[in-house]
Amino acid sequence: MIEAPSPPYVVAGRRAVTFSVVVAVFDAARMIGDALTSILEQTRPADEIVVSDDGSTDDLDGALAPFRDRIRLVRGTNAGPSAARNRAIAAASGDFVVSLDADDAFLPTRLERLGELAEARPDLDILATDAYLDAGEPEPRRFNAATPFAVDDQRSAIMQRCFVVCPAIRRSRLEALGGFDESLRVGEDWELIVRLILAGATAGLVDEPLYRYRLRPDSLSASRLESLRARVRLLESVRSHPGLTRAERATLEREIESRARAVLRAEAEVALGGKRGARRAALKLAAGHAVPPRERLRAVTWAVAPKAARSSLLSRRNGLASSSPWEREQG
Repeated sequence: MIEAPSPPYVVAGRRAVTFSVVVAVFDAARMIGDALTSILEQTRPADEIVVSDDGSTDDLDGALAPFRDRIRLVRGTNAGPSAARNRAIAAASGDFVVSLDADDAFLPTRLERLGELAEARPDLDILATDAYLDAGEPEPRRFNAATPFAVDDQRSAIMQRCFVVCPAIRRSRLEALGGFDESLRVGEDWELIVRLILAGATAGLVDEPLYRYRLRPDSLSASRLESLRARVRLLESVRSHPGLTRAERATLEREIESRARAVLRAEAEVALGGKRGARRAALKLAAGHAVPPRERLRAVTWAVAPKAARSSLLSRRNGLASSSPWEREQG
């Protein structure tokens, strides 16, 4: 099943497209073999595979040895995933660039389905499939169940959520926008899709889970907090886009407010967990702009009785430990 906005023109005939699969890797020698095998086992072969080594210090060469005649390897000093992907994109020649993280995998028909979508809808610049969120559960959850794909008004929707995961992107569009923002270490995928869609790109979805996204254990930690802060900064940067309508700007401001509250909440919870600054952080949350009454009351309770709040928080975390990291990320 295909989900996409209505085409702007009548499609006459079909043209096959080419795919360059790019894999950015840093110290992932023990996992890269599974990722590359999943590409090589596609029912519709990739036209090229570009591996970008971001200054790995492990035995990446040994891990790549069985694949060297079927991949193109580019190298650079460690500069982050955005820089590594941009190096791979610069070396790619396909009509579409398809990213695969080194610890993830394609299901066998992913490129075949993406090719069918590209041929049926040549107006699309972003091609996606659903994905399994693999946290080691017997039945992995699906990405688009938690983050629904947007068929209508993709410009507003992309400011609320990144509704595609590791999509295929038309290479000419990527090059025109300068690829990934190398200053970002968090949220670089979302930021790129925001720029693409606001520049006129349209996304389509094959509603099948054909990507296996492996979730790493997560918690309310300093790294999680920085991730939340980065998302606020990302959205704040969109304010300068000259083409936003009044309605889109209103959507953007609501989303910034919502995510800023999530930062305050995470700061309070991190402080409670660390036993330092808990009362100050809770009061900051309680005084935050547009904080709902129920959450404001909870924050005041945390400030008045931080020890009891800490105990309650630990109990909640233990409960979340049995759920998926995806649920913890959204919480």
